[in-house]
Amino acid sequence: MISTVIGLGNIGDKYSGTRHNLGFEVINAISYKWRVRPKPGKGNYYFAHHKYAGRIITLVWPTAYMNNSGMAAEQVMEVLSLTPEEILVVYDDLNLPLGKIRIRQGGSSGGHNGIGSVIEHTGTENIPRIRLGIGPLPENADQVNFVLGKFSEDEQKFADKMIGQAADAVLYSLKHGLEDAMTKYNNPAPEE
Repeated sequence: MISTVIGLGNIGDKYSGTRHNLGFEVINAISYKWRVRPKPGKGNYYFAHHKYAGRIITLVWPTAYMNNSGMAAEQVMEVLSLTPEEILVVYDDLNLPLGKIRIRQGGSSGGHNGIGSVIEHTGTENIPRIRLGIGPLPENADQVNFVLGKFSEDEQKFADKMIGQAADAVLYSLKHGLEDAMTKYNNPAPEE
């Protein structure tokens, strides 16, 4: 059963509001709802605890930048004695269209360095995850500049809606389990 939610992103004002920080945005939304503030953890992360669905849930913000996110995952798992199946990782994904979320119980990194680092540090691809679509990559666009860029005004509306939906999906997963959440949230996003 999931007890820890790790949002992937890059720490610092420079990266705030970028496509690559959607994982942070989702857990920020949850921490705001729960009225909890992150504090430094025993490693490369900030964390907050909150009682939800009858148990203590931990929100985690890694601080070693996206490509080293796995360090925080490994440290949190050690401190809280967790198995990989007890963590839920939330992150942006270029392979999904903007506005769409996808919940999975595991799988490859799909070329995403953050989840790739988590897989490397935990030693398994069986990491529950919620992917938030930021694709497709525009033609002739540089991938790094694109993911580290901010949404346009029109895109931001879709992003905000997706952040809210992903936060709801996290809470639903914690209460009803991943299987039920997959059934409820893995449907195509309705066309606007």
